[in-house]
Amino acid sequence: MAGIYIHIPFCKVKCHYCDFHFSVQLATIPKLVEAILLEIDLRTDYLQGETIETIYFGGGTPSVLASNQIERILRKIEDRFAIAENCEITFECNPDDLTKEKLADLKSLKINRLSIGIQSFDEEVLKYMNRAHNSQQAIEAIEWSREMGFENSTVDLIYGIPNLSLDDWKKQVDKMLSFQINHLSAYCLTIENNTVFGAWQKKGELTLPSDETSLAQFQYLIDELPNFGYEQYEISNFAKENSISKHNSAYWLGKAYLGIGPSAHSYNHTQRQWNVANNGKYLKGVQKGTDFYELEDLTIEDRFNDYILTRLRTKWGINLDDLANISLVNLPKTKKILNDKIALGDIEIKGEIYSLTNQGKYVADAISADLFI
Repeated sequence: MAGIYIHIPFCKVKCHYCDFHFSVQLATIPKLVEAILLEIDLRTDYLQGETIETIYFGGGTPSVLASNQIERILRKIEDRFAIAENCEITFECNPDDLTKEKLADLKSLKINRLSIGIQSFDEEVLKYMNRAHNSQQAIEAIEWSREMGFENSTVDLIYGIPNLSLDDWKKQVDKMLSFQINHLSAYCLTIENNTVFGAWQKKGELTLPSDETSLAQFQYLIDELPNFGYEQYEISNFAKENSISKHNSAYWLGKAYLGIGPSAHSYNHTQRQWNVANNGKYLKGVQKGTDFYELEDLTIEDRFNDYILTRLRTKWGINLDDLANISLVNLPKTKKILNDKIALGDIEIKGEIYSLTNQGKYVADAISADLFI
């Protein structure tokens, strides 16, 4: 089984925190759609022999596409690949793009999972982040999606925002819970250089909350969400029963995937490939059939470290038998480090699986770095 990711590199406005690849030049959308269709033709053999279990429209903001453009992309994928009968098809969308008519169109295209970019229900926070939608649109997007039959939906929220107190954050989480959403992705704000927030920070015009405040906000999620039936199956992701994201889980579990569109990444177990993060270069390259991507062959060290980085973040944890299948050389050192982390309270072992404790989730990146070859 494998997945396909479609990167739609367009947004109406640039959020102050975002450094993903996108353009606000919406007039070029038709040309990019044609290039995406062409790239699908060019890369039909990448997942040879695989059945497509998940399709994911990400961005950028896929919901800026017209319904007929979305349909053309889906039909092209269906024509070129073997699609599983119960394929999960996820569509990222911003609240301001969602009308009942738009939702009905998405439903008719057999899209069966929505990822709604709420980020916050607080009007002032949305303005501060320069989101395109307001609080009322966020609420309507959730209510309308439910009304139009989208039961399998997720929302995004951001914590660790300047001036966001723990009480403020609790209100955001409680608001989300009131809608009985079956999946939540919650991310701590990180400041990237090529963003408005990055520029403000360099000028001393942005002050992040203390580590203690951000950790308290994260801890509230860990403590509160299980009371409402959510399982934290990955550091930033919480799901009710049978609502885990199949597509994102495939990344963490090391399944193959094909990335289509500017900046999209692909992986087939032995190679990693990534498309150029430039719409113009991507267009020209796809039209020529070359020069729109780079690739690297994965070494044993790459595969070992990728396994550590992805699996440690999840409830599935690290299995030493899996690592042994990649490389036996580093296993004694790996096991010693894991046991040291158990002694510190950062790792726990159940059966053959090493996984993060709640304490360890706070320092997951540092633990992974210690385990890398």
